[in-house]
Amino acid sequence: MRIISGKYKGRNIEGYNIIGTRPTMDRVKESLIGIIQNKLKNSVCLDLFAGSGSIGIEFLSNGASSCYFVDNNKKVIDTIKMNINKIKIEEESHLVLNDFHKALKLFKERNIKFDIIFLDPPYQNNYIQESLKIILEYNLLNKNGIIICEYEVEDFSCSLEIIKEKKYGSKKIRIYKNFN
Repeated sequence: MRIISGKYKGRNIEGYNIIGTRPTMDRVKESLIGIIQNKLKNSVCLDLFAGSGSIGIEFLSNGASSCYFVDNNKKVIDTIKMNINKIKIEEESHLVLNDFHKALKLFKERNIKFDIIFLDPPYQNNYIQESLKIILEYNLLNKNGIIICEYEVEDFSCSLEIIKEKKYGSKKIRIYKNFN
């Protein structure tokens, strides 16, 4: 797996073969970065179900000032740590080994808010709806911030406005924006 855009384009990263992860396809990443390119510069990002961490690393490669990587799998966090050390983006990266409920509560307690939040949970668990509810309840998204959801069949909604929806084979992307 490699970084597909930005200042670290072409660099190889590990994580595509970890059991329980499903890295975002390159064509989806490329399209997604193109859609949100103008929001990435100096943004604070959250890769909530980080998996391989490739999305958060793409965000950093394209100008985000920091990214929080959250996953409850120690092997995943260790792999992301190895990748960020290899690329030398330790200062911009924050690793959180925890489930998403506890991580979101921690961000609320520390008053950490995000410009971009990426949600790509295990498809069979229907965590997007629950994550959206908590993110909005805890007020974790900055004004004009966006939430990107990658999913297959999960049915979910929230009070934010949908600004973009795209389909890539069986995968779908929905982007919400906080205009408040």
